[in-house]
Amino acid sequence: MNILISNDDGIFAQGIRTLANTLAAANHQVTVVCPDRERSATGHGLTLHKPIRADQVESVFHSRVDAWACSGTPADCVKLGLGAILDHPPDIVLAGINHGPNLGTDVLYSGTVSAAMEGIIEGIPAIAFSLASFSCQDFQPAANFAQHLLKRLGQTPLTTPLLLNVNVPAISEAKIKGVQITRQGIRRYVDLFEKRVDPRGKTYYWLAGEVLEETHDKPLAEAYPPEISRTLTALPVDVDVIQDQCITVTPLHYNLTSLVGLQQLQGWMS
Repeated sequence: MNILISNDDGIFAQGIRTLANTLAAANHQVTVVCPDRERSATGHGLTLHKPIRADQVESVFHSRVDAWACSGTPADCVKLGLGAILDHPPDIVLAGINHGPNLGTDVLYSGTVSAAMEGIIEGIPAIAFSLASFSCQDFQPAANFAQHLLKRLGQTPLTTPLLLNVNVPAISEAKIKGVQITRQGIRRYVDLFEKRVDPRGKTYYWLAGEVLEETHDKPLAEAYPPEISRTLTALPVDVDVIQDQCITVTPLHYNLTSLVGLQQLQGWMS
């Protein structure tokens, strides 16, 4: 496969090196275009008011990997890769392997998921990979699963471009219990702004907080018609499955239209 890979952890992150090198060693054609520094939690931001610069990077990746460090956001990187660096569209866009989970509503903030989403916007299948730990440094099980998943997609291609959000538990490969197709759960944060004072007496704030995970189905029932909510409710939730030491695969799309909202507004307008 001809693969474009990006991330939000930056060009020197171990996750993207492991992913790109593993796939290059498996004879895939790999191009890396990712931020020149960490760009976590940038969402789908784009650089509009200053130039975007890109420099080719050597001696960081496998010799078969064509790597570029970009001054922009993760979404910028994929746009640049598709529009300026690659001679023709890739077969698939990958993002990651992110250092930390992207579960539930994390996907709204994630630069990793947004990089993959840029592929879908351009009609190219995409996968976002995340290792569900901020401390674990063993990305090889996730990279091995990525290689396996690409092989499976090569044998059974998706009928329409789709974003698969993949989270891999931070345990040894032998201890992973399996793979489950999941739906997006709820991962809310109890935000706390810590007020501090700098050496010059100026006040500043540091965003901190604690993760609050909820998996109840009440919001699901309110968001979709009954027949759709029943289908979704039958699926496990990503934030639950990852705790059961299984890999989660959640299909996502960029269309945020509310079906219930359309019904309510149509009735209101009439």
